Amino acid sequence: QVQLVESGGGLVQAGGSLRLSCAASGSIRRINGMRWYRQTPTKTRDLVAGITSAGSTNYADSVKGRFTISRDNAKNTLYLQMNSLKAEDTAVYYCNADVKYSNGIAYYTNDVWGQGTQVTVSS
Repeated sequence: QVQLVESGGGLVQAGGSLRLSCAASGSIRRINGMRWYRQTPTKTRDLVAGITSAGSTNYADSVKGRFTISRDNAKNTLYLQMNSLKAEDTAVYYCNADVKYSNGIAYYTNDVWGQGTQVTVSS
């Protein structure tokens, strides 16, 4: 009933910028915390940044000062502005959210994931 769709990934040179978006759709009643994770083929899926419904943010040490997470609650959309990109930022980036939604009969709260978007930074 709920989908997260990421966009904005691609190939960029080191030092460049990208902006990722994650749009939520479906019978959404409320979205609580939203997060960006990233994963390389040889590593676990690691938290990059998170934002609460009130706008409080947290970041992995490796991206502090370079990445900015934000959200538009009216559009149910999450963003990640990535500046000063490095080769080690290369990964598949996933959107994740705690979503309260309805199936027309009852309300449910689930942890929902997007399909991922590839970010490749060339050095």
